[in-house]
Amino acid sequence: MTEIETMSFEEAMKELEATVGKLEHGDATLEDSIKLYERGAKLRAHCEKRLREAEERVEKITLAANGQPDGTVPVEGL
Repeated sequence: MTEIETMSFEEAMKELEATVGKLEHGDATLEDSIKLYERGAKLRAHCEKRLREAEERVEKITLAANGQPDGTVPVEGL
């Protein structure tokens, strides 16, 4: 299994969706279900962290009086 910390957001989401599908299908043993749930919780937390990091990098483009882009400012509230 890939280490969660090294996964991209997309990789983690894909595995999280597959994990949820396995849990919903109900074929896993109780012990396997617990392990799947634990990994799913870690994947969810990783996805949330990656989203927060992305939000912090989002910037708003500012325009000059002539309508041309003249710079960026951080998004307020992040």
